[in-house]
Amino acid sequence: MSKFEKISIKGFRRLQNVDLEMRDLVVMIGANGSGKTSFLDAMSMLAASASGKLHESLQSKGGLNEILTRGRAEKLQIGISGKALDQEILTYSLAISPKGLAYEIKQEFLAKHPTSVAEISQRVSSIIPDKRISKKYIESYGLSIKYFQEDDDFTLIPNWEHNYLETSLSQVPKMYQEPENLRKSLASCTYYGALDVSGTSPIRLPQAMRPAKLPGVRGEDLVSCLYDLRESDRDRYEMVENIISAAFPDFERLSFPPVAAGTISMTWKDRNFSQPIYMHELSEGTLRFLWLVALLQSQNLSTITLLDEPEVSLHPELLRHLVYLMREASKHTQLIVATYSDRLIRFLDPHEVLICDLEDGEAKMTWADTLDLEKWLEDYSLDQLWSMNVMGGRP
Repeated sequence: MSKFEKISIKGFRRLQNVDLEMRDLVVMIGANGSGKTSFLDAMSMLAASASGKLHESLQSKGGLNEILTRGRAEKLQIGISGKALDQEILTYSLAISPKGLAYEIKQEFLAKHPTSVAEISQRVSSIIPDKRISKKYIESYGLSIKYFQEDDDFTLIPNWEHNYLETSLSQVPKMYQEPENLRKSLASCTYYGALDVSGTSPIRLPQAMRPAKLPGVRGEDLVSCLYDLRESDRDRYEMVENIISAAFPDFERLSFPPVAAGTISMTWKDRNFSQPIYMHELSEGTLRFLWLVALLQSQNLSTITLLDEPEVSLHPELLRHLVYLMREASKHTQLIVATYSDRLIRFLDPHEVLICDLEDGEAKMTWADTLDLEKWLEDYSLDQLWSMNVMGGRP
């Protein structure tokens, strides 16, 4: 499964009716309550539904009724589409409605289309089959569950213990290759929120010496990740050190002293001091930047990566380097970022910025490059236009 090209969200909090083109790098800006966090939450819930954790995800949010657009939606609908390996378009749609104090999966549909995403844009969330479908994989209505084999004439109705509170996609037979590839892509979507860098946080403690390709959601594998990178990919590790050097001119090198059997720490050598600085001594901003470097340089990121307010604690001069890292990461993952930072926006291009506004209590999302900004950008930077409310996205 290649990257996703379109998403539709209807009835999720303020996201009453959002149809959005997906891009490699999506940086959402907007006032509080304009839908940025809701968008990340909707993506996380979709990932949980592909992992068989829909019930758990809804419970953590207080139940379906708590996330439905108040007074305006009777069900939650999410649809997503992208190109399959044969370049045809896969579309997946899910509709969930309240049932008593719980919920039911009203409709679920997975199909392949021979047409472009633009031509099927209205079908992504409709879950209604039409003549433009070249192959159906899942067609579910309530308790009626159908899987379709590669041979369209063969329909499999589950004869196993099918959990009706979880999606059919999460329970698709593993031999169904394209549905399973889609399921894995969605299920791998990972959310990275504000990193805890308090004195007893995992990122400041010694870590197990083990292979790690990512630094962990809580930074629990940051040391292991950087050590593993140094030992397995020297060129990429040198690139990481070059980025750190560009951001911190007095930086010399990282070292990884052993602490106990199978445990290592990490030190930072500064040219101004004869002794190295240990993890527990580094500033919050330095630690967060190290974590972001380790995360965004990785080639093992999931298909979709969600990053919430990465600018927290970072000095404004570090944001240029952060944007570089975000762009590099977007070559390997679809990176969706939520931010309040006008200084971060300064270093972005309009095609990377998604403006979130509220109209009559409903979130509206607009790509900055669809606005007429060319003349403005001759005299002002993108962050200045946002501050001036030329683009919207302000309180």
